[in-house]
Amino acid sequence: MIRNIASLVLLIVSAALSFKHGWDTFHYKGNPQSVKMMDALGISEWIIPVMGTLAILTGVLLLFPRTFFLGNLLNALSIVLIMALALRAGNMHMVIMEIPFLVIPLVMIWLKYPFRN
Repeated sequence: MIRNIASLVLLIVSAALSFKHGWDTFHYKGNPQSVKMMDALGISEWIIPVMGTLAILTGVLLLFPRTFFLGNLLNALSIVLIMALALRAGNMHMVIMEIPFLVIPLVMIWLKYPFRN
């Protein structure tokens, strides 16, 4: 029971963060800090819509039991990509900040989908 509740809470948080990050990625020009961060990471302007679409797709995949694992895998891979870009840029603060967000999809895979028998 507690395992299902923890899994449900993490699912809601992770899906909400995916949708929020996807939405924010599409509207990055309105936020000068986002533009500066993406420029520092070396993310070119043509890849930004791809990353936004991937984030929203990840949120959708998390919601369904059959694609739950794939959604978590994409989430973890996108976080590792951001961490690798931050390492290349020499931004250790960002790498350390991303570690808890990397743990979330891994814990969710371990806990499994909350409503599956």
